Amino acid sequence: MIMKRKLLIAVAFLATMTAAAQNIAAVSPSNATTIYQTLDEAIAGAESGSTIYLPGGGFQISDETKINKRLTIMGVSHRGDTDNVDGATIISGNLHFEEGSSGSAILGIYVSGNINVGTANTPVTNFTVRYCNVNSIQVKNSQSSGMVVNQSYLRSGSSFGDSNAKITNNILHSLVGINNGEIYYNIILNESTTYWGNAYSKPRHTAIGANLSRIRNNVIIEYDRNTNNGGYYYAIEGSNNQITSNMNMGSIGEDCIIIPAGSDWNNVFEHWNNGAISHISKFHFKDEYKQYERQVGIYAGNGFSDEKSLAPIPRIISKKVAESTDESGKLQIIVKVKAQ
Repeated sequence: MIMKRKLLIAVAFLATMTAAAQNIAAVSPSNATTIYQTLDEAIAGAESGSTIYLPGGGFQISDETKINKRLTIMGVSHRGDTDNVDGATIISGNLHFEEGSSGSAILGIYVSGNINVGTANTPVTNFTVRYCNVNSIQVKNSQSSGMVVNQSYLRSGSSFGDSNAKITNNILHSLVGINNGEIYYNIILNESTTYWGNAYSKPRHTAIGANLSRIRNNVIIEYDRNTNNGGYYYAIEGSNNQITSNMNMGSIGEDCIIIPAGSDWNNVFEHWNNGAISHISKFHFKDEYKQYERQVGIYAGNGFSDEKSLAPIPRIISKKVAESTDESGKLQIIVKVKAQ
């Protein structure tokens, strides 16, 4: 009943957007709605436990804005090709979730910068990123437990600060710093580069860096190329991991699915798009490899619930605003809203 009531509030809020574009609604736990003009103001003014609804369009956030309360920030989609007439929801800048923000979530948003979770001195727990496209996630404290990243795009190397995390059904650049976590059904396209001081004379390149973690049913584009020419390359680096049923160009873990070294991934995936971390890269398997689509990658497991990455928020699929008021002084607004 509460979810239905909040959905109705969101529909009413979206309808007002035709008259006042770029307004932001914050709905409190008691279902009180407050309208803000900027994202910084909404974050500062919203009560802890609120949901901030962002329509399609662009929103700037200051790097000085720190989120220190539990908030859900929800946009329409990180993609511009949905049926929402105002397009994608885009936040320009970095998001900082700090002490007091445990239990927060961000859904359906394109973020130009990074999502920073916790600080060196304070962890943030039970944090969720879903249906987003983000430059990277940077976890600052190893005690930041219970993090979930699902059905999202991480364009650059992400670091989880030796915390545990559940990373499922994502398209990723690379990820390191996971301790006692779960890494399932992802497509991991690149590697992060680390330098180990005097221990090694050359950098180490790693697609997944984890310890004591369950790593299974991923497609890992990088492969073990251990070489002294330019550094050391690892598909997976770490200790005491359970590594099972991953697809790779080398033999890693148990029951691995090996693609011949030097293969062209364009022949494996439809819409390979040079491995770009973008919704244009569909990552469906071609017929020759179709048998693996429900075993590894983003469509395995629970899979992508919707390829358009839509958050559970109503969206405006058509709107018409009269150019002037009628004889009684009323402005006619016709809005067609579609809910998930």
